[in-house]
Amino acid sequence: MTPSYENSMQWLERAEKSIPLGSQTFSKSKMSLPLGAAPLFIEKGLGSQVWDIDGNQYTDFINGLLCISLGYQDPDVDNAIRDQLSSGISFSLPHKLEAQVAELLVELIPCAEMVRFAKNGSDVTSAAIRLARAYTHKDHIAVCGYHGWQDWYIGSTTRNLGVPASTQALTHKFTYNQIDTLEALFADTNNQIAAVILEPVNIAPPEDDFLLKVQQLCKKHGAVLIFDEMITGFRYHLGGAQSYFGVTPDLATFGKGLANGAPLSALVGKKEIMMLMNDIFFSGTFGGEALSLAAAKASLQKMIATNFANDIWQKGEYLINGFNQLTSCGDMFEIKGLAPWTFLQINPGINHCPITIKSWLIQELCKRNILFIGSHNLSYAHSYAEIDALLTCYQELFAQAQQFDADNTLAAMLDGQVIENVFKVR
Repeated sequence: MTPSYENSMQWLERAEKSIPLGSQTFSKSKMSLPLGAAPLFIEKGLGSQVWDIDGNQYTDFINGLLCISLGYQDPDVDNAIRDQLSSGISFSLPHKLEAQVAELLVELIPCAEMVRFAKNGSDVTSAAIRLARAYTHKDHIAVCGYHGWQDWYIGSTTRNLGVPASTQALTHKFTYNQIDTLEALFADTNNQIAAVILEPVNIAPPEDDFLLKVQQLCKKHGAVLIFDEMITGFRYHLGGAQSYFGVTPDLATFGKGLANGAPLSALVGKKEIMMLMNDIFFSGTFGGEALSLAAAKASLQKMIATNFANDIWQKGEYLINGFNQLTSCGDMFEIKGLAPWTFLQINPGINHCPITIKSWLIQELCKRNILFIGSHNLSYAHSYAEIDALLTCYQELFAQAQQFDADNTLAAMLDGQVIENVFKVR
């Protein structure tokens, strides 16, 4: 049965009168879901489940773009927030929670000798870049992956409107698992690279000691190595992907699941570099906001107590193994990535492009009470039964997609609009 999205459509029309795109986040907007055939507003969440404003219920495999690590309304985290709320939210001086959470991160993360908090990933990746420039007295940056909306990074993408050409010229892309592309950047910039920043893993795992070779190049050329662990942090290992792969960067950024949905990010790293914080003037009113720090403290303590990373690995491997046993994938569907964070890769059909196929698949998953936009963002709250339900839907829908594509009828099966790509970075 096709769900009703009447309220979502009405609220979108209302929101767009005062909010560009009707959303604060591109990946949560009508660009990422087939308009008219998927929900656009969420009312509430509990565990692995969410309810949209039309009352439709879904198993959520988006999980707030991976910021929900333990599950919606985790009782331990929410109780910590309530307890802190009785004392206050923001204060005129630092709160002891700042030191307590920083100490937990120093204990867990290999590169973390000092810690600074902010609110978003873009805050701390940008602070890391400024630190690296101050430390090395160089200006150029080598990037691989997605690192936020600030000028220094977004100027290197197709979303570069408003970024000065002089800023764009300082950031250079290299290709994951192709160390020669990074070597070429050091040569082309006459060894003026201040920092190499990358997601330590995304669609593909590192091959042929790639991360170690990146580290060695940085040491050779005097560049700061930054791991953007916004997603990989705690998910691959409680010490981050740097712990899992055994390569320690100079600086690293964390966020997303750090506080189970509360807004908090962290820049951690070597004391020698982090002490330049005072000189680069990275300062914000809400970095020490106490509710999010209380949520982070409770989240980290629960992740330690429950062996969170091992749980996510096991569920992810279960999903991969089940996917690989499907008989309906054909040449159109593949699973990519390591177990804690996997991607559904959709290949071109005979008559339809991947974006059309993906739009139809999202639509059909919504009809089957599953919320999904392309990656499997597992949380501690997800059950194996819910993973089985997703795989059952895949088995059915993959076969249908290939048949509809061969018949050249899949586009006609869309109840809404084709989704749009924000831009491709992985």
